[in-house]
Amino acid sequence: MSQAPEQEPATGQGLVAVGSDESNASTDAAIEHLRARGLKVLAAGPVAGQPGDWVQVAEEVGRSVAEGRAERAVLFCYTGTGASIAVNKVPGVRGALCVDAETARGARRWNDANVLVLSYRLATETLVREIIDAFLDTEVDPTEADTIAQLANLERAASEPAGPGLFG
Repeated sequence: MSQAPEQEPATGQGLVAVGSDESNASTDAAIEHLRARGLKVLAAGPVAGQPGDWVQVAEEVGRSVAEGRAERAVLFCYTGTGASIAVNKVPGVRGALCVDAETARGARRWNDANVLVLSYRLATETLVREIIDAFLDTEVDPTEADTIAQLANLERAASEPAGPGLFG
């Protein structure tokens, strides 16, 4: 039985957005685990008791991070692929579809990912907790600053009329 998380005030600090197009054991485990870590949850879509398909929920979750209402986010859909594509359309979001803890660590360390995307088809409750811990406990490698800046430049260039591209 899913419990709808309460909506927290938009403070950003210590707040993790969680969204999914379906409420299920994996999404419940994520919310419970985040709260057990002492974090506040800003829920979106069915996990908040609201309707929403994966595109709508991904946009809402992505905007909460991009606008600073949440520090990071955890986003689910059946495979994780659609939600990953959708959330990465939100400027300022670096969403990473992760299937294990090591991939989540790399997404944070080397890419400064700010949205963790999971497949609720594949992720067991135990795996959800392990991946979330890796994602939240890993800091960005400062030696990756130039590469991460290139991502930001690419994002800016993508919003401008077509030209020679970032590298050409």
